[in-house]
Amino acid sequence: MKNFEQRLQRLEQIGSDIKRSDVTLEEALKYFEEGITLARGMEKELDKIEGKIQILMNQPDPVAKAGPEPQLDLFASSGEDF
Repeated sequence: MKNFEQRLQRLEQIGSDIKRSDVTLEEALKYFEEGITLARGMEKELDKIEGKIQILMNQPDPVAKAGPEPQLDLFASSGEDF
């Protein structure tokens, strides 16, 4: 299975299939094993994504590195005419 969404959809399908009343014990066990394998792989992928998000959230703000904000009122009228 290629992407996370497809694996999640398959996991949901397995959950539905395993609840059917006509599923044999052997089939239920196969569904369960497939579901566990999918869930573990998805958990690892989510952990990687969470790590990347933490790195991005902890990076310094690029605007803050540029220095203080420019003073826009330097040329504001002080009541004097030139």
